[in-house]
Amino acid sequence: MSSDLKERALKYHAEPVPGKIATAITKPCRDQRDLSLAYTPGVAEPVREIARDKENAYLYTGKGNLVAVITDGTAVLGLGNVGALAGKPVMEGKAVLFKKFANIDVFDIEVDAESPQAFIDTVARIAPTFGGINLEDIAAPHCFVIEKALKERLDIPVFHDDQHGTAIIIAAALLNALELQGKSIGTAQIVCVGAGAAGIASMTLLRELGATHGNIMLVDRTGVVHSGRSDLNEYKREFVVETEKRSLADAVNGADVVIGVSGPDILTAEMLKSMAAKPVVFALSNPDPEIRPEVALKTRDDLLMATGRSDYPNQVNNVLGFPFIFRGALDVLASAINMEMQIAAVDALRRLAHEPVPEEVLECYGLASLSFGPDYIIPKPIDPRLIEWVPPAVAKAAVKSGVARRPYPGHYPACD
Repeated sequence: MSSDLKERALKYHAEPVPGKIATAITKPCRDQRDLSLAYTPGVAEPVREIARDKENAYLYTGKGNLVAVITDGTAVLGLGNVGALAGKPVMEGKAVLFKKFANIDVFDIEVDAESPQAFIDTVARIAPTFGGINLEDIAAPHCFVIEKALKERLDIPVFHDDQHGTAIIIAAALLNALELQGKSIGTAQIVCVGAGAAGIASMTLLRELGATHGNIMLVDRTGVVHSGRSDLNEYKREFVVETEKRSLADAVNGADVVIGVSGPDILTAEMLKSMAAKPVVFALSNPDPEIRPEVALKTRDDLLMATGRSDYPNQVNNVLGFPFIFRGALDVLASAINMEMQIAAVDALRRLAHEPVPEEVLECYGLASLSFGPDYIIPKPIDPRLIEWVPPAVAKAAVKSGVARRPYPGHYPACD
């Protein structure tokens, strides 16, 4: 990071008041009458109603529009295990995105937990406060254990965005990329470089969407995840394949797709040359991708590429997903964000990229035109139509799959 950017970033977070979020009062507090309703004695009435039926909390409190963004600070951005407190600026940033894009309120919570079980117990105990839990920046494999346990214990959505948010955006972009390259998800040879939270969740979702198990090759720091290895955890073992391939170079040879959720500059031009005709490469490591687009596109003129960066076409960014997925889930008081809801989000994002792009989006990015094609396979993060497309799809899927507490509302507060 340049010294200028560092200075601006620190000033942005420090002034005019420290941090990026605050709370707001939603009811009038002008006089003694208002105060008697806000607190004692009037507050006793909703207390009695909630004690009688806990579902009334959604009617009389902010629970239904409140999400907890929670971390233990073990895998913060690309900075690693910086500790719970150091993760707070990122959690506040997530809160900003929830509010800005989907009008969802957030408490950011940083948990200094000595073990996954301590983290699980802490989150479970505070969960009644919230309508949903967004887990964030928790290292694998603990993130899998934590999410699974909390899903089993709680009756509100628990969603680890580093897993499923990433997977949803990757899947939507990949389906469109394969369409443009004349390939199908069922026959594509897919290599995933990185076997952490994002990689494993993405490959799991792609299998749900039709990818063939034997066509998916997972590559971690040791190499290809194959049947001869004895060092694999239970999550990697789900993707074991019978193969003689061992290295990343071996895996990439002949592949249709390479998805990188690993680290910078590990995919070489020589590896790229060995891929199948009309390849797809998602180099999503931030800020430095697995291979630079300038290098990749110079090497292969039949390549379709995406990165995680906003200064290149086809940015795969989680902000396309989590605010709108939670908006849909909260608006039908869903008890979970299940696979059906995730697939509905994928389909909505995929289809939206086929639609004409609004003028305001073009102006924001300084573009004269933009349409579905090699440089536009996924909607832009500031597209105002995301709130109109993704939440309804997610909400309807929640109702259809039986995890909604109330019917699909037909409108969204963020649009009112």
